[in-house]
Amino acid sequence: MVSSEQRRRQLAREKYERQMERRATAVAARRRRNTILGASLAVVVLAGGGALVGSGAFSSDKDDKKDVSAASTPQSAPTQPTEPAMPTRKPVEGCTDPAPGAPNGKQWKAEPAMSVDQAASYTMALDSNCGKVTIALDAAKAPHTVNSFNFLAGEHFFDHTKCHRLTTDGIFVLQCGDPTASATVPGGTGGPGYQFKDENLSGATYPAGTVAMANSGPDTNGSQFFLVYKDTKLPPSYIPFGKITGGLDVVQKIAAAGTLEGAPDGHPMADVTFNSVTVSKG
Repeated sequence: MVSSEQRRRQLAREKYERQMERRATAVAARRRRNTILGASLAVVVLAGGGALVGSGAFSSDKDDKKDVSAASTPQSAPTQPTEPAMPTRKPVEGCTDPAPGAPNGKQWKAEPAMSVDQAASYTMALDSNCGKVTIALDAAKAPHTVNSFNFLAGEHFFDHTKCHRLTTDGIFVLQCGDPTASATVPGGTGGPGYQFKDENLSGATYPAGTVAMANSGPDTNGSQFFLVYKDTKLPPSYIPFGKITGGLDVVQKIAAAGTLEGAPDGHPMADVTFNSVTVSKG
């Protein structure tokens, strides 16, 4: 017999899947519109974002470019959205005001050339205004993903970017990595301008401490990623590429403060901003 708690979780998952389907439909419509605009107005559509949960699963609104040659010269920065009026943000214990600065908005046309040693150990440090999170990266199983983060961190791409999404019911993740996201405007469309292929999906699971990629479908990985702060059931569609080795309590503290909107899927109440993101070898 199905318990009331099991039924609640089932309904939450079904609701989440419906949200994902609606997001996918909206993304497809935007892509069609952008294609028309590109043909008539020479508008360049930037690739590489990721909207993870609530907008659809862990989806990313990217174009269809899949050039995997060497990274090119940085292009122009994405435009920051205009912020509407939002609920008042409350102080969150352990969080301070973000350091002054803005994302550099660099863009590249292609995935960077492979430079990581797949046999080596790599550590990513997320230094945020709410605390530090350290992540052991899995270069052996997810070499392209680790290589991309190593490259982007070296370019200071993530510095001053915000974690723009928090989910607190059924799916338990904090989503980050969108250079166009703000403290109030929904993100999910920004990225580095390139995409790379899926890897390490066979048998993928998402227990607490997992770090995985957001995407908008197969082979659409860019820069957006999510931190799992409580065991979460998702289909094996999001590249797991690291494990939190320090600071899981920081993410759980951010999650405990809830969302700015008071909903189970929204902006974190904490204005989580990365002062710096670094990747080190060994």
